[in-house]
Amino acid sequence: MEKQVLVTGGAGFLGSHLCDRLLERGHEVLCLDNFYTGSKRNIQHLADNPHFEVIRHDVTFPIYLEIDEIFNFACPASPVHYQYTPVQTVKTSVHGAINMLGLAKRVKAKILQASTSEVYGDPEIHPQTEDYWGKVNPIGVRSCYDEGKRCAETLFFDYQRQYNLGIKVIRIFNTYGPRMHPNDGRVVSNFIMQALQGQDLTIYGDGEQTRSFCYVDDLIEGILRMMYDSRDDFYGPVNLGNTGEFTMLELAELVLKHTGSKSKLIKKPLPQDDPKQRQPDLTLAKKELGGWQPQVSLEDGLKETIAYFKTLI
Repeated sequence: MEKQVLVTGGAGFLGSHLCDRLLERGHEVLCLDNFYTGSKRNIQHLADNPHFEVIRHDVTFPIYLEIDEIFNFACPASPVHYQYTPVQTVKTSVHGAINMLGLAKRVKAKILQASTSEVYGDPEIHPQTEDYWGKVNPIGVRSCYDEGKRCAETLFFDYQRQYNLGIKVIRIFNTYGPRMHPNDGRVVSNFIMQALQGQDLTIYGDGEQTRSFCYVDDLIEGILRMMYDSRDDFYGPVNLGNTGEFTMLELAELVLKHTGSKSKLIKKPLPQDDPKQRQPDLTLAKKELGGWQPQVSLEDGLKETIAYFKTLI
């Protein structure tokens, strides 16, 4: 059935891929973005689609629309961007959630919140399960994002309890793929851009810290299953990511292999509050989302991502 679907942050890396898939499902898609980190390039291919519309708007201000569903993805998600304007980052997470929840309440729309694995902070348990409350520094340089997203989750569950609002909350682990911002400071885009430009690859710390990388197509499939296929009374939060764990050194070697770059590896000090390990426990996702699990290997995903970055250089 055709629905009017709002995607905040719809011109961003994840938001633009989500817009694509929603249009494929036959929905009318309203993309809302203030273009702080989103890019018109990401949605340029949709410009002539009669079922797609763009609104330049900042979610920290209220907006009045008639819609059936909301995917709330508006927020800078890389340390470079969210630490540059930390106050605005908190506002986007908190005021943005309040405004979108208020809109959902008014029009009786179902709403999904894009939360993050950063709510777990620098975790003391591994892998991270949804019932783990996290170990977050509330006053550090990353807190604007970590605590902003934690507060947004609080608001979603309070709106559900107080107003019986139809909510869904996902926690996104490291995701990569085409349309990533080339200068977002994240490790995949950093390594690829450095390799393609013949620069040294920057390893922070000893390079033994690990991340689990999920290809964007796998993530979007999980998001759609959460919104459309999960039980109405399953609100989450649910982890979405990949359980394949790689050290930064292993990732660097893969990037060098697939770019054919002769770049060297250089080491720098680890940034403040940078987690040593990050890996999702996907037991709940598999149980509640029809057996969902990632299909794309890191090697295959990197090939696609590298091909995209080559078009930017």
